[in-house]
Amino acid sequence: MAGLEIAAGVDMDPRCRYPFETNCDAVFVRKDVAQVTADDLAEWFGDAEIRVLAGCAPCQPFSTYSQTRKSEDGRWKLLESFRDLALASLPEIVTMENVVGLAAREVWENFTTALEGAGYHVVWNEVRCTDFGVPQKRKRLVLLASRLGSIDMPTPTHATKPLTVRDVIAQLPPIAAGSAPSKDPLHVASRLSATNMKRMKASRAGGTWRDWPKDLRAACHTKKTGETYPAVYGRMEWDKPAPTITTQCYGFGNGRFGHPDQDRAISLREAAILQSFPPSYRFVKEAKEATFRGLGILIGNAVPPRLAQAVGATIVQHVAKTAAVDHH
Repeated sequence: MAGLEIAAGVDMDPRCRYPFETNCDAVFVRKDVAQVTADDLAEWFGDAEIRVLAGCAPCQPFSTYSQTRKSEDGRWKLLESFRDLALASLPEIVTMENVVGLAAREVWENFTTALEGAGYHVVWNEVRCTDFGVPQKRKRLVLLASRLGSIDMPTPTHATKPLTVRDVIAQLPPIAAGSAPSKDPLHVASRLSATNMKRMKASRAGGTWRDWPKDLRAACHTKKTGETYPAVYGRMEWDKPAPTITTQCYGFGNGRFGHPDQDRAISLREAAILQSFPPSYRFVKEAKEATFRGLGILIGNAVPPRLAQAVGATIVQHVAKTAAVDHH
């Protein structure tokens, strides 16, 4: 979308192969990043004049949902593996996206210091996805590092007028909870139990489970400890961005994932669009492969494409600018 040629993509999850190869028209490599070598990168980059290495280590170890995890979590080491790859191959540009909480960790400081030590100009900051045309209140940590000269953070494109839920999903045909897929195998919503359907009907856009009659409230919420979780069993609001789209975004009880006015959770296609995937993006070859859990993981774990596009556009502009300076 930004004009970079994608040489290869690496992921452990075999479900990534079809969407990656189909939509990006690039080589998919099923591999643990810790097993990728500088020789692998050299092969994929070929004789490219400008090489860009983009990474996103799994964010669960750094997420606010898992503050109790210790640094022994093996996934923390993936950031170190990515750093080692960058230092061994020294591509012209390195970019990284992750959860905001990572910036407070020693592993992040070690990562940025190592890049600077290798001659990279490094910038990083917390960014709001709504600033880049992602209709979602997600915040992310974005890093850009260049060996060509100083590089800037992406410039917001939608800072004053963020896209809303209405802007992007209002035109999709209405469907019922648990309905069979129509033309689009992803425009399907999960089933609701009889109790959850009553809860859904008692929910209002932007409200919480506190709006329900007492007999519908979950046992865990009636206890003192449950009172601090108002963000589950909620409906989205039409004229605001969506909440952060997670891997569980297809479940009404997993967050504020209720449709603003239809009695159901958002569909997989709606979740993908709210994550800023193009409406025509293909995730599966055949409809029967479209499982809620499998696609929830692909959609929720993805870097929002519009944010990635902004990073890509920044890299393209930076390379053009440094080339012009060199030319003079």
